[in-house]
Amino acid sequence: MKIVVVGGTGLIGSQVIPLLRASGHDAEPASPSTGVDTVTGEGLARALTGADVVVDVTGSRDLDPEAAMTFFTRSADHLFAAEREAGVRHHVVLSIVGVDQVPDYGYYRAKVAQEQAARDSEVPFTIVRTTQFFEFVAPVMDLSTRGTEVRLSSRPLRPIASADVAAAVANAATDEPAYGIRNVTGPEVYTLDRLAELTLAAKPDGRTVVRDESAGLFAGMPDVLTGSGTKVEVAPTRYEDWLTHG
Repeated sequence: MKIVVVGGTGLIGSQVIPLLRASGHDAEPASPSTGVDTVTGEGLARALTGADVVVDVTGSRDLDPEAAMTFFTRSADHLFAAEREAGVRHHVVLSIVGVDQVPDYGYYRAKVAQEQAARDSEVPFTIVRTTQFFEFVAPVMDLSTRGTEVRLSSRPLRPIASADVAAAVANAATDEPAYGIRNVTGPEVYTLDRLAELTLAAKPDGRTVVRDESAGLFAGMPDVLTGSGTKVEVAPTRYEDWLTHG
């Protein structure tokens, strides 16, 4: 099949493409660096010509709620118009576990709008929801550092390696449309401060972790980030192993 990966040069897309190619598919990236802009629609018709499947792993670089909503809704409008014109048979979109249970978080509302656009598009679809990536732990720590202290809450998370996310997305792209959601999580639940402790134990840099329930990303967010109570597919990579082996 010809599979176009929108956002194909980013963290997930750049791993999805070689997986698809190794399975014998014609997988091509579509991103601003390849002349495709989903927000304006520039280059989409050309990129989607002959495509059987479109995979959308884009993300808004601006976390401002209004900017994120604009990015995801405009991108969806242009994508699905181009997909219907090209006769695309399957649309796969990457989203977030529990995204529809956090209405007060603007970025999540924008992702919900993106999911709804897929449901309304008339293009057969699969929504792959995953938990937070291992790769996000270090940036969250940096944002929560004050002096030599990393102040984080005990919010439970069930993070996942980006390589496992890419594998789940590639599998969905080569499977039949689910017309619904596939939830994929990492194998273990950690608290956010414990993830930071494990990170600094593996890669010490002089900082220490302080539990602070009011500090850091995810503080005060409802307990929806682990996939508990939801049917999930469990990815194999453990955080400790990822820290050791990369």
